[in-house]
Amino acid sequence: MSGGEAAPAAPRGSTLRSIGRALRHRNYRLFFSGQSISLIGTWLTRIATSWLIYRLTGSALLLGVLGFAGQIPTFILSPVAGVLVDRWDRHRVLVVTQVLAMVQSGVLAALALGGVIQVWHVVALSVVQGITNAFDMPARQALVVEMVEDRADLPNAIALNSSMVNAARLLGPSIAGVLIAGVGEGYCFLIDSVSYIAVIASLLMMRLPRRIVAPPTSRVLADFQEGFRYAAESKAIRSVLLLLALVSLMGTPYTVLLPVIAREVLGGSASTLGLLTAASGLGALGGAVYLASRQTVLGLGRVIFLSTAVFGAGLVAFSRAHALWLSLPLMFLTGGGMMLQMASSNTILQTIVDEDKRGRVMSLFAMAFFGTVPFGSLIAGVLATRLGAETTILVGGVACFLASLVFLRQLPEIRRNVRPIYIRMGILPELTGGIDAACNLARPPEQ
Repeated sequence: MSGGEAAPAAPRGSTLRSIGRALRHRNYRLFFSGQSISLIGTWLTRIATSWLIYRLTGSALLLGVLGFAGQIPTFILSPVAGVLVDRWDRHRVLVVTQVLAMVQSGVLAALALGGVIQVWHVVALSVVQGITNAFDMPARQALVVEMVEDRADLPNAIALNSSMVNAARLLGPSIAGVLIAGVGEGYCFLIDSVSYIAVIASLLMMRLPRRIVAPPTSRVLADFQEGFRYAAESKAIRSVLLLLALVSLMGTPYTVLLPVIAREVLGGSASTLGLLTAASGLGALGGAVYLASRQTVLGLGRVIFLSTAVFGAGLVAFSRAHALWLSLPLMFLTGGGMMLQMASSNTILQTIVDEDKRGRVMSLFAMAFFGTVPFGSLIAGVLATRLGAETTILVGGVACFLASLVFLRQLPEIRRNVRPIYIRMGILPELTGGIDAACNLARPPEQ
C-alpha cells in the first residue's frame, strides 16, 4: 500500500497484455468464461426482483426489506462459513452453491411465469439465496488463489473478477429493462437459472491440485475467534474492513432506492432503471480495467481513499440531480468509485493474509461488504419513507466522504504495518533495488 516514485510508462502492447495475464492459467480461464455468462443472468434477476416488488407494492420500505432479506444471512452465517471453507474442499463448496443458486432462480421463474408469484415468495427465496451466498462468497474468493498458480498474477485475477462482474452489471440491467418491458420478469429469472449451467460446467472441467487440509483440532467458534483476533490485531486488515463496512452500510444501499429515483424523480420506467444501473456498471468496469492494468499492489491504499471520496461525492451530487442526462454520468462516477474501493480492498487483503486464515478473513470481507448491506438497505427503506429517497442517498454520500478522510489520516500507519509483509513476499525489493542503484551512481568512480 505504500507509494514511491512513478514507474516509467510501459509500452502500450505490454500494458494490454498485462490486463489479461491471469487468463494464461487454465483453471482461472475456465472460471472466468463460465462466470462471465452466469453473472449476466444474476443481474437480470437482481433488476427483475427489485422492479417486481416495486411494481406489486409501490413501497420503498419493501425494497429495503427485500435487500435486508437477501443479505442478512451473509452477516449471520459468514463467521461459520469462513471456518468451514478453511476446512472443506473449496472447489466442491463452490459447485454446490452454484447448483443451489440455479434451483433458486428456477423456482422464481416457475412462480412468475405461472402468474402466482407474491411478495413473500420473492422475500423467502431471497433469504435462500442469501444463505447460499454466505458460503459461496468466501469459497469463491479463497479458491482464486488455487486457480492462479503464480501468486504474482493474483492481483490481476482479482481485478479481472471485478471487470467480469461489472461487464455483466453493464449488460445485465440493459437486457433486463428490455425483457421486463417486453415479456415480464419471469423470463429474466428463467434465463438466469439456465446461465448457471455455464459456470457449473467450467468448475467441473477444472484440474486443481488436491488441497491438503489438516483435521480440525478445535471447535468452529474457537477457529473463528482466532481469525477475528488475527484481523483485529492487523492495522491494515482492520482499517480496510472497517471502511468497507461503513461504505456498504451507508453508501451501497442507494441501489435499492434506484427504482424510486427512476420512477418518482426522473419520471421513467424499467428502462430508466436499467440505464442508471448500466451507467454505474460502466463506471465500475472502467475502474476494474484500470486495476487490471496495474503492475503492482503498491499504491492501492491511496486508491482506496480516492475511490471512497469519489463514491461519496458522487452520491451527494446524484441525490441533487433531477435529470437523466446529469444522473447518468454521476452514476458512472459512483459505480467506478464503489468498485475501485471494493476491489482494491479485496486485493490488499488477499495479498497480505496468511493462507491458513484466508477463508476466515474473506468471510469477514463478506460480512463487511455484503453482511452490512441488509442493515443499510433496511435503514435506507425506513429513511426514504420518512425523508425521501434523495435525502437518504445524500446522507449516505456524506458519511462515505467523511470516512475516506479518516482513512487518509490512518494511511501512513497502515503502510508501516504492511511494509514488512511486502518485503517478505518480495514485492518491495524492486524499490530497494532502485535505492541501491541510486546510491551506487552517487559514489565517486574508483581510481
